[in-house]
Amino acid sequence: MDKMIVYEDNVLLVVHKPVGIATETARVGQADLVSELKNYRKRKGEDTYIGVVHRLDQPVEGLLVFAKDGVTAQKLSGGLQRGTLTKKYAALVAGVPQAPEGELTDCLLRDGRTNTSWVVPKEMKGAKAASLRWRILRHNEAVSMLEIELYTGRHHQIRVQMAHAGFPLLGDFKYGSAESKEISGRLGINSTALLAYAVGLTHPSTGKRMEFSLNFDKFNIIF
Repeated sequence: MDKMIVYEDNVLLVVHKPVGIATETARVGQADLVSELKNYRKRKGEDTYIGVVHRLDQPVEGLLVFAKDGVTAQKLSGGLQRGTLTKKYAALVAGVPQAPEGELTDCLLRDGRTNTSWVVPKEMKGAKAASLRWRILRHNEAVSMLEIELYTGRHHQIRVQMAHAGFPLLGDFKYGSAESKEISGRLGINSTALLAYAVGLTHPSTGKRMEFSLNFDKFNIIF
């Protein structure tokens, strides 16, 4: 656990979640990051409260912010709503967008029975607005590496919106197309090629602006 912790102080934690571990789960016997953090705090003799501010899908790697108390959790969640807690992702997608950058705005509907979300008409009951911004970092004739900034935090949002736009993520076998799955197999990519590489926040106690980031050079090996 110590190796996953990027930053820690008396009110918050910034953690590097690996691929394959859930942020939080109710499934008996399945490891999740929240439980690991509670055990970590218990070993240190601290209160075991862990406030979940935002989540990453189980097959997605990257940075997550957690609160150590309820007041901090509320402040950080407020920052997420106001846009002062920012998140950026690097993604490998099948295809090359015609424009160098752009925005996607859709309405998503989550199906809890299948653990999937889909783009639906805004009039549909339960649909929630979802928006993001993307820009091309690199590309070849078949694959693009994008930087994606989320404006909302919907279930499977990046995976669903990019697939709906015609640029499914490599390694995504839930929302991927036949083409993206073929490219993924050819390149040996067997998990969702999405990395939450940067997070920025205003510290809830000091008011100081803080930025954290991960290296995503591993995505460059295909170019």
